[in-house]
Amino acid sequence: MKESGRKQGAPSPCAACKLLRRRCAQDCVFAPYFPADEPQKFANVHKVFGASNVNKMLQELPVHQRGDAVSSMVYEANARVRDPVYGCVGAISSLQQQIDTLQTQLALAQAEVVHLRVRQTASVSPHGLGHPGSPSSSGSPSSRLMRSQAKPIFDMDMVVDQTSLGESLWFHEEL
Repeated sequence: MKESGRKQGAPSPCAACKLLRRRCAQDCVFAPYFPADEPQKFANVHKVFGASNVNKMLQELPVHQRGDAVSSMVYEANARVRDPVYGCVGAISSLQQQIDTLQTQLALAQAEVVHLRVRQTASVSPHGLGHPGSPSSSGSPSSRLMRSQAKPIFDMDMVVDQTSLGESLWFHEEL
């Protein structure tokens, strides 16, 4: 971040003082965080939090934490401008839904890999295919699997078990 919102030489007010139409003092609490060349940054923060509240928050914090606080306020203010109802919670919720969807897709892909490995192992093993009429082809799971070539690779019911340790997925394969 820039050390000062004022240019060297000529005293230029920071973005906050410009928007508030006041003189920017040498010890302005806003100047280090809201430089004159980034007026929209303070405009959004002011719209959401109000200049007085931002001033109070910054003055209550130690100097080394103010930059992080301003970054958080700017992020939340920009999110509120984009989504006035949910703000950054809407973005977090959307990302969480994407994670859940991707985890489900990953679990399905992993289950399909396991299924294909089992199928490959069954077709390679000496007892896997057999001849028509032999005991190995009459009712074994591998023979039933081989006869169902017209069907999709597998149909699956998924049950999500939410425990205190996290989510675990249980699959029931229909052959």
